[in-house]
Amino acid sequence: MLALPAVGCRQDMHDAPRLDPLESSTFFADGMAARPIPADTIARGHLNEDPHMYRGMVDGVIADTLPMPLTAELLHRGKQRYEIFCTPCHDATGAGRGMIVRRGFQQPESYHTQRLRAMPVGYFFDVMTNGFGQMSSYAPQVPVEDRWAIAAYIRVLQRSQHAPLDELPRSAVEAMHAALAGGDGHGGDGHTDDHADDGHGGGHHASPADEWHGPEPGYGMDLPVEPSRER
Repeated sequence: MLALPAVGCRQDMHDAPRLDPLESSTFFADGMAARPIPADTIARGHLNEDPHMYRGMVDGVIADTLPMPLTAELLHRGKQRYEIFCTPCHDATGAGRGMIVRRGFQQPESYHTQRLRAMPVGYFFDVMTNGFGQMSSYAPQVPVEDRWAIAAYIRVLQRSQHAPLDELPRSAVEAMHAALAGGDGHGGDGHTDDHADDGHGGGHHASPADEWHGPEPGYGMDLPVEPSRER
């Protein structure tokens, strides 16, 4: 009687004849159940045949245009992703004094140097994709579209620190003067900031990461976009 339950306990579901991943096999000559991927295999949905979008290249050179329309939504997304992934090293203004830098990590180059201000927008996409110097690739963490959004927002950061007052929107200039008038032009130590308004915008640089609602139409975006491209 005790043998009857044992007869009914079959292990076919547990010991199936199929081969499990990374299991050994005597069927194949290399002794492996997992088969190597054939050369030039592309996963479904990952053809990525557009070099502009996926490699930041146009005709073999780094792209100086975005592969998608420049919109306020794109910049908002870039700002959000920048604050998550980039500020630990590059800080909110792009000066390269992020929190981990202040704790001993090697300081990255400021986005506001002449060299990086002159770089095409595709350069920043390429660095995020492939890494550069101390910076490793962020391709696994940041999708392609978000890398372009961040690159576009870096242009906003660069513009925010170098825009002359006469090129700022009237509303921004009035808000700045109102803020300075409200503080009587004094800093926290009671001394007057002689460079608060020198006519060149050099004395007052508010971080765009503090409060930003997108640029006014036509303002401050030296960032060409392919006019004929549709996503």
